[in-house]
Parts: sequence; C-alpha cells; structure tokens
Amino acid sequence: MAKRCDICGRGIQFGAKVSHAHNVSKRRWQPNLQRVRVVIDGVPKKIYVCTRCLRSEAVQKAIRSTAKTPAHKETAES
Repeated sequence: MAKRCDICGRGIQFGAKVSHAHNVSKRRWQPNLQRVRVVIDGVPKKIYVCTRCLRSEAVQKAIRSTAKTPAHKETAES
C-alpha cells in the first residue's frame, strides 16, 4: 500500500517513543490513507487520499451509478 497521499504528499513521519523510565526507541507515525474513487480530469480513478484531504473536500469523489437493469428481467415486449 502507498504510504503517501496522492493529493497533498503527506507521508510517514519519524520520531522516538519515550517511556516513563526515559527508554527511547524509534517509531513512526503513518498517515490515515484511504483508497477512494475520485474524478481527475473527468476520469474516475482510485487513488490513496489522506483523511484530512477528504474532510477538506480537496478531491471530488466519483459517483457510482446504481441504476443498473437486472439481467434476469426482460424488457417490455412491443
């Protein structure tokens, strides 16, 4: 999975976990990335977007068409 937002470029940040006894070990913070269908240049694509970009409406989500005709139903005869 991609570790970087395709819109803002937000990625992994590194730092240290410090215990109460001040024992230090390395750790990293990962962005909250979601795979979302968005419209880019009029074409729907699936990209990884951080939740901050989703909340700020930096992307336009693609609309799925749910009005499909079932295959088992026949059309009206003339």
